[in-house]
Amino acid sequence: MSSESIDTYWKDFDFEGFWKVSDYAKANYEGGRFGSSDVARIEKELGYKLPLSYLSFMKKQNGGIPLKDGCRTETPTSWSENSVAIEGFLNIGITGSNALLGNFGSRFWIEEWGYPDIGIAICDCPSAGHDMIFLDYKVYGSKDVPAVVHVDQEMDYKITFLAKDFESFVRMLEEEE
Repeated sequence: MSSESIDTYWKDFDFEGFWKVSDYAKANYEGGRFGSSDVARIEKELGYKLPLSYLSFMKKQNGGIPLKDGCRTETPTSWSENSVAIEGFLNIGITGSNALLGNFGSRFWIEEWGYPDIGIAICDCPSAGHDMIFLDYKVYGSKDVPAVVHVDQEMDYKITFLAKDFESFVRMLEEEE
């Protein structure tokens, strides 16, 4: 990914005011630098192309716990009548507990917990696996522009639309009350 493509996104975004700084976040969510070979491996193993807005976001900080950790919904979820909460963003990585290909990465949630195979799990929620945030390539999104959805295991894997794309999702996050 060229630096020009990175600059296309997030020009006016406050990254310093977005991420929680803590030893826990660093140890459990933040990944190191990643390159095109890492991205190619992840895309091959997961079967989906990562959106450029997501890659450029993760180039700024590869995973972590957001300060803005809530997203409003039109319909009730197991979390709330009108929102979902995010625990952390999984990092673009091969190993580690919260890496896309790590111990609790995308395939784990689909294969071990029975989440629908609609895309890539990108955020976990405070419910310890009972709901997740996915890039959705099949229900609301497409192979070229995945939508962002909430999948609720507690409600028979109900899929709730959150945003038309990753950038819209991040920009709509707010501090959970």
